[in-house]
Amino acid sequence: MIFQYTDVLVALATVNFESLVSFYTQVLGQNPTTLVPNAYAEFLFSGLRLGIFKPKSTHEAEFETTAKSKISLCLEVSNLEAAIAHLTALGYPPPGNITVASHGREIYAYDPDGNRLILHQAVTQSYES
Repeated sequence: MIFQYTDVLVALATVNFESLVSFYTQVLGQNPTTLVPNAYAEFLFSGLRLGIFKPKSTHEAEFETTAKSKISLCLEVSNLEAAIAHLTALGYPPPGNITVASHGREIYAYDPDGNRLILHQAVTQSYES
């Protein structure tokens, strides 16, 4: 049996709502398209909806962790070095180095809650030495 769906939304839960919304507002360079103070924010860009929500108090313990998330938000950028500089200026420098994969160059970074961001620049030229 196949189910029907109309849209895809990636949602991040956080008990640090204001901090995470502020981070993504600065990283994405846009205000949320939907904002319910201290409860829900949603960003819309390039065919993806990114929601950030504060769980109900009865569920907060599920989301209070210092462990790294298993989800990665991959952001394709046109200039990887500029994206790294932007995150660094916001106080969230990527902890590692740029790596080269078959699909391009990338680096891992993390949001204030430890969710992994992958900044990715597609291959436009050969990166071989």
